[in-house]
Amino acid sequence: MNPLYDLVIIGGGPAGYVAAIRAGQLGKRVACIEMDRPGGTCLDWGCIPLKNLSRIAELYASMHGAERLGLKCSNLSHDFSKIMDHSRQVAGTMCRGIEYLFKKNKVDHFVAKGEMISPTQVRIHGGERNGEVLEAKNILLATGCRPRKLEGIDFDAKKIISSREALVLKEQPKSLLVMGSGAIGVEFSYFFNALGTKVRMMEMLPRISPMEDHEISAGLEGSLKKQGIAIHTSTRVEGVERTPNGVRLRACTEGKDPQVFEADVLLVAIGVQPFLEGALGPGLSVKLDANGFIAVDERYQTSIPGVYAAGDIMGGPWLAHVASYRALQVINGLYDIAEPKPLALYPVATYCQPQVGSVGMTETKVKEKGIPYRVGRFPFAASGKAVACEHPEGFVKVIVSEPDGEILGAHILGNSAADLIAEYALAMNHEITAEDIHHTIHAHPTLSEALAEAAADSFGEAIHV
Repeated sequence: MNPLYDLVIIGGGPAGYVAAIRAGQLGKRVACIEMDRPGGTCLDWGCIPLKNLSRIAELYASMHGAERLGLKCSNLSHDFSKIMDHSRQVAGTMCRGIEYLFKKNKVDHFVAKGEMISPTQVRIHGGERNGEVLEAKNILLATGCRPRKLEGIDFDAKKIISSREALVLKEQPKSLLVMGSGAIGVEFSYFFNALGTKVRMMEMLPRISPMEDHEISAGLEGSLKKQGIAIHTSTRVEGVERTPNGVRLRACTEGKDPQVFEADVLLVAIGVQPFLEGALGPGLSVKLDANGFIAVDERYQTSIPGVYAAGDIMGGPWLAHVASYRALQVINGLYDIAEPKPLALYPVATYCQPQVGSVGMTETKVKEKGIPYRVGRFPFAASGKAVACEHPEGFVKVIVSEPDGEILGAHILGNSAADLIAEYALAMNHEITAEDIHHTIHAHPTLSEALAEAAADSFGEAIHV
C-alpha cells in the first residue's frame, strides 16, 4: 500500500512549489510532480532568465554611452551565445534553490508528469517512479499555461517562436518581428533591440502595454521608438508564412493599406492558454470558464470536492506573484490557517528600460466608475538621484480620490519602477493616504522621493516641480 499524502500537487511553478513548501512547513506530507525542474515557467522559462537578459541589455546599452561620462569602452561587442548561456545558468541556480527548499521541508519531488486518475489518486508518468500511483487526501492542480500560438501555425524553434524558444536561441537574429506588446513582447523587444537586432513590434490595440495607464503607455512607446524599435499599433496580422530566409508577415494598420514585412524570426507574444493536457484521467473533468481556465469557489476548490486549483490555470492575471498568493490562500483554507482571500490588489511590472510598475486602477477605469479624483505627477527629470544616475526618463503618477485622499492607483515609468511600486501597493493595502505618503520622510537622494513628491502634487504641495 502506497503512503497517504496530505497533499499531492501537479505542477511545480510559482503556485505549485509555494503551496508545497508552505504545506511542508506545516508538517504535512506533500508530493509535488513537475515535468521539468521545479520553478515552472517563471524561474526556468520566463521571469528569471528574461530579467537577466533585460539587465544585460541595459548594461550593454549604457556602455555604449559611457564616453560622455569620461569612461572609455573601445571596441565594444557581445557574444550572444554566452549571454543566452548565462541566462540559463541563472535560471538553473534558482531552480536548484527550490530543490533545496523541497528537501528542507520534506517535500517529495517527482520529475515526471502527473495524472489525476481519481479525486484521491495521482499516477506518475515518467521518471524513476513511472506508473506509481500516489494516494492523496487532497490534490492541487497547478499546471499553469503555455504560450498561445497563431491559429494553424506551430512554433518551430527557429523562424516562428514563443517566449520559451526565444530564451534558447543559438544565434542572434538580424531582424525580429514581435506580435503583441504586453510585458513579454516589450521585454524581448527591448533586449534584442539593445543588442542590435532590428525589431518591429505589432499590437492589435490602439496602444502598446494596453493594460497600463494611458500616460504610461504613451511614455513607454515614445521611449522605445527613440531606442530604435519600430512600433505599429491598431495593427492586425492577416497572414504569416515561412520563407527560405525567415518569415513574411502581412498586416493591416487601421486606416492604411495592408503591408508586408519580412524578418529572420517572428516572436509570437499574444498571450497564454491553459495547460491541462494529461492532467486529468479518463472520465474526470473539472468545470471550466468560457476561456478554458479552471473555475473555483471562494476556497479555490474546483467542481471536484477535495481538488483545488491555483496559479495561471485559473486565468488572469498571469503573474508569478499572483500565482503564489493564490497558492497560499489554498493552503490557508485547507489547513484552517486563515480564511482564504480573493485576489484584490496586486502590482504589475514590465522589465525594460525605462521600467513600468503599477498598482490599482488606471485613470480611465476611475473615470468609468465615476469616482471624483485628482492626479499627482512627478517627473524623474526633477529627481536628483535619477539625474545623477543617468536615468531621468519617466514619471510617477498617483490617482487620489476626492475628498478623502484614498490612493486609487499608482503608475510609474522609470528606472527601478518595478521595485518602487511596492510602497504604493503597501499603502493601498493598508489604506494609507497620499497625504501620509507625502509626510513620510524619504531619504535623499533616492528615487523613492519621487513617490512622495507625486503624492504631494496631488494636493498642490510638491516642492521640486
